[in-house]
Amino acid sequence: MEIKRLFDALDFQLNKFGNKPNMFGAKVSGAWQTTSAEQTIATVNNLTAGLLQLGMNGKDYTAEGADKIAIISNNRPEWVFTDLAVQQSGAILVPLYPTTNSLEIEFILNDSEAKYIFVSDEEMFQKISAIKPNIPSLKKIYSFNHVEGCAHWSELTSNITTEQLQQVAAHKKEIPVEHVATLIYTSGTTGKPKGVMLTHSNLYTCLQYGKQSFPFEDRSDAIALSFLPLNHIFEKVITYIYLFSGISIYYAESLETIGDNIREVKPFGFSCVPRLLEKVYEKIMAKGQELTGIKRSLFFWAVGLAKKYDVAVDGGWWYNLQLKIANKIIFKKWREALGGNIEFIVSGGAACPIHLLRIFTAAGVPIYEGYGPTENSPIISVNRKAEGGRRFGTVGEPIIGIEVKIAEDGEIIVRGSTVMKGYYKRSDLTAETIIDGWLHTGDIGVWVDNKYLKITDRKKELFKTSGGKYVAPQPLENKFKESHFIEQFLIVGADKKFVSALIVPSFTALQNWCKEHDIDFGTNETIIKNPKVIELYQSIIDKYNPLFNHVEQVKKFALLPKEWSIEGGEMTPKMSLKRKVVLENCAAVIDEIYNC
Repeated sequence: MEIKRLFDALDFQLNKFGNKPNMFGAKVSGAWQTTSAEQTIATVNNLTAGLLQLGMNGKDYTAEGADKIAIISNNRPEWVFTDLAVQQSGAILVPLYPTTNSLEIEFILNDSEAKYIFVSDEEMFQKISAIKPNIPSLKKIYSFNHVEGCAHWSELTSNITTEQLQQVAAHKKEIPVEHVATLIYTSGTTGKPKGVMLTHSNLYTCLQYGKQSFPFEDRSDAIALSFLPLNHIFEKVITYIYLFSGISIYYAESLETIGDNIREVKPFGFSCVPRLLEKVYEKIMAKGQELTGIKRSLFFWAVGLAKKYDVAVDGGWWYNLQLKIANKIIFKKWREALGGNIEFIVSGGAACPIHLLRIFTAAGVPIYEGYGPTENSPIISVNRKAEGGRRFGTVGEPIIGIEVKIAEDGEIIVRGSTVMKGYYKRSDLTAETIIDGWLHTGDIGVWVDNKYLKITDRKKELFKTSGGKYVAPQPLENKFKESHFIEQFLIVGADKKFVSALIVPSFTALQNWCKEHDIDFGTNETIIKNPKVIELYQSIIDKYNPLFNHVEQVKKFALLPKEWSIEGGEMTPKMSLKRKVVLENCAAVIDEIYNC
């Protein structure tokens, strides 16, 4: 395989698929607008020329020597245009989540010594402007939207001469495949963010291995919807898989409009994190609860069938017949709500609850769970579309081209061209993480049938009770979250006498239950104190506890009135739970559990 730079995707797509009229799509002033392949290439080259005029380039093509340019924006074509242009200039892109707090942004911009930053709108402009005096390296802010007091990004793309474009063409040929393409700072679930250095070679080989393994076929007629933040390495690599496959990319307006955008665009697939799938499922179940009579009975009959679905086991002729009927009368509507064309949903970033995998796949909306950390560019494994390529409850087979092993202590380790160059300015941490060429992921796993990889926990999240017994929280949390009455669930018990749990109820499901049982709901704060509600959740604990060893079983629990969120600081921007933050914020509740 000839190693390419990521930006080679532009010429590759134009040469192979022609001037696609809708290489990218975005909604502007209420209407979908598209950008063709030729328009995209022209814009990217003009922006590259503008960056070169600012003096931005790779200098000596080392991570420390190359210029850094940051971006903080919602998903939109301009995000990818900027990424491609920065790559072509030889500078290194430093992407930031729009939800990142100001202190963390300040740390990242100073650590990377970013010289320019692109922002999406006035809100992001104000956010960066407020901390700009604390970032000596930052020269100027450019915005994609027209914002008063901020330079518009078009300043860099206008009045470009033929000579400058010739300079771009010559310059990008010189960029090595081993040059760092992006510097992605980890989400910071523990400690300060670390800058992961990923080269063109890392990312290109990963996307090609992923494309061949899944596989992603060339589909110039297909549209994918993008809404997982583009600074998430998972979404970035899938973006380049799409570009090297001729697949058009349309961007959702926001997380709130995803449902509408899916119906409008009718994508053949998208990537997401499990939290969003949980939200979709909760909405579907809430609609089902509103039904009455035969419609309600049929709905829950169909869901009951889907819960038993297993892609690896034939349910028999009677089950298959019933499922076929359920798909015609119930699940057809689910598929229509998702545009009617969905061929795949790739889920990553966290463990996907197995009941969602069963239900959606049975309903003709197949979910393929994958796995990989930023440090591996990121894909390590993925469930495949081919017959026998999937196993629910696992993250699939390792992708071709890399080596994966389970170390003696159960840690998943990986070796190959996808492993990061290292942590920026942190050779000490790099040496701790990459040992003899093997990336130590920090995840604990096992093989299923000597083929499929199953993640069982995070190495650092294993804890001991005061009795000296080890507990792995993730399997318990995943199992208890199968209850539709539970929105979020966290196991507690490090150095404690027993295991307990913090539970955020699914208040939509709980409200419907209260109606059925003639219980006045009131507020979230009051309902979680209702004895009948506490009994309900105790029954859920009693249902799942026997599935675990005695030492792992939940002895006590507390119901919480508010969902953990990015805004509240308990979730990372990729919607992973910050365990340490939750434990700190709920310290008083935890003390009450163990002191009473």
